[in-house]
Amino acid sequence: MNERLEERPGRSAPGRRDGGPGNGTRPTIKAVAAAAGVSTATVSQAVNGTGRISEATRRRVLAAAAELGWSPSAPATALRRARTRTIALVVRRPTDVLGADPHFSELITGLEGQLAPRGYGLLLHLVPDMAEESALYERLVAEGRIDGAVLTDARADDPRPRLLKSLGLPAVLLGAPDPAAPVPGVGLGQQDAGVREAVSHLLEHGHRRIAYVAGPADLVHSGLRRAAFEQALAEAGLHPVAVRHTDFTEEAAVTVTAELLARPDRPTALVFPNDSMAVCGMGAAQRAGLRVPEDVSVVGYDNLPLGRWLHPRLTTVDQQVQRVGAAAALTLLAGCGEEVPAPLLDGRPRLVVRESTGPAPTDRP
Repeated sequence: MNERLEERPGRSAPGRRDGGPGNGTRPTIKAVAAAAGVSTATVSQAVNGTGRISEATRRRVLAAAAELGWSPSAPATALRRARTRTIALVVRRPTDVLGADPHFSELITGLEGQLAPRGYGLLLHLVPDMAEESALYERLVAEGRIDGAVLTDARADDPRPRLLKSLGLPAVLLGAPDPAAPVPGVGLGQQDAGVREAVSHLLEHGHRRIAYVAGPADLVHSGLRRAAFEQALAEAGLHPVAVRHTDFTEEAAVTVTAELLARPDRPTALVFPNDSMAVCGMGAAQRAGLRVPEDVSVVGYDNLPLGRWLHPRLTTVDQQVQRVGAAAALTLLAGCGEEVPAPLLDGRPRLVVRESTGPAPTDRP
């Protein structure tokens, strides 16, 4: 059911070219969209009577289609209205970053654990930016290739929920749920709870110079975690040694860790936005001649399996990534009309204390 849609041209005069009047080529949905000044998804909605578009736009699209002699073939229309049993997961990450981050393999495991038994498949796409991501959704909907989408990396003023709502496509947003968003949000809530617990743990061990490595500043969860980190320290009468926003690459983790540990007021504890970066940070500290946790304590985030096999084992915040994926899949399947059990999560993120954190060193002021 994932074939590319075929389109049937209307009668065209001899000599037509480029999908317009007077040439011999088959008119296309892209030609109709260009003539009407809309997206291909809007053309699909106008022809099929779906989505939220104005009557004026619908009439303009239909007039352009008639002028060009274009109409969707009967098989294409049937394909659009049929279930593809395919869910899109579009990730805005370079391939090398995605490959180095086990977070997404855990997420996909959780999604597939609920989708596969019900006959649904996951279509993974990597895109470089928001414009390409939006265009991809429009194309997938216009071609009838997906039944729904999982949105990751919620951002402030995120346009994707509104776009997918306008396309008539069921979706679920991973990240801190936004009650105002037009699609349901799942999991990764209470981001502040995990960070607060991490800070409290470090304070109990005598740490007063703590630095935070944050993810990209435009991500909702990055802002929530930073705010929680700074507020938890403020309540203890302290300020962060530093807060650094970076991308999620290994190189960024190593570079930022080396910079922080070279400061005159070197932090005695570092908190990272995910376990992969925390592992890189531990390596950078050890290459600088420091011991973990005797000289510097390290906290990760996600509780990925790799943290249990390090030396020392990684203290981390467990946000139940696989269970979040499972809950997202069930929520989306319900939005697609499937009868599924209500998604359940086991509450807020929690700190898992292991050997990468310990008492603050006493040989520094």
